[in-house]
Amino acid sequence: MRDFGAGLGYLLQGQKWVGRHGRWFGFGLLPGLVTLVLYVGALVGLGYGADDLTAWATPFADDWTSPWQGLFRGTLTALVFVFGLFLAVITFTAVTLLVGQPFYESLSEQVDRTEGGEVPESGLPLWRELWISARDSLKVVLRVAFYGVLLFACGFIPVVGQTVVPVLGFCVSGFFLAEELTAVALQRRRVELKERLRMLRGRRMLTLGFGVPLTLAFLVPFVAVFLMPGAVAGATLMARELTGEDRTDEDEDPAAPVPVTGKTL
Repeated sequence: MRDFGAGLGYLLQGQKWVGRHGRWFGFGLLPGLVTLVLYVGALVGLGYGADDLTAWATPFADDWTSPWQGLFRGTLTALVFVFGLFLAVITFTAVTLLVGQPFYESLSEQVDRTEGGEVPESGLPLWRELWISARDSLKVVLRVAFYGVLLFACGFIPVVGQTVVPVLGFCVSGFFLAEELTAVALQRRRVELKERLRMLRGRRMLTLGFGVPLTLAFLVPFVAVFLMPGAVAGATLMARELTGEDRTDEDEDPAAPVPVTGKTL
């Protein structure tokens, strides 16, 4: 649980960092505001159309008597909306980071600069960085969708579906949310997706400590927009630990070179 607390600590440190650097906070708000408008429209549309979608997908229930038809389709409608919300939490970060790639990369560089040491740069042109970010985000979304479908199906299991499955859902969301956010700093360090996932799995509790509370916070309307700049800052601080850049004197000889784990993109 110590690692879980450390992950939460990085999330809080990131919010404190943007609080001390107000200009960067405002700078980081812009991509989230644009993406929020798009997502609110999509979720409102889903809210209005989920019952029609459920009725279309379950024609076999047309002749069911009351109250069974209403209970069955009402439950499915709720699950469809929850599944859409689940995907929105994950894809919101991916889309916001894609829209705001130049914004968040500059913010992440500034965090590295204030923490001292080198400020890693990918050395890639912007179009190449956007392509890599979009490609990796798609891979992450496909993974999330797979787990989402699996958890959606498990949601029908009595008791387990109402207790264990929601907890697992938040853990899955938190893990991949942390991956998307740390990717801003780790891509600048030329760490590819496969290696990033390996690093995060190796510090699973640290990752969940950062990602799960953020996932819960993102469920509150508009909160995601205001937390995104601090989340990117906190993820950069966590990335420095994952790569060994922020090891303490107790962990290593301060005169020794700092290793950065990664592969060329």
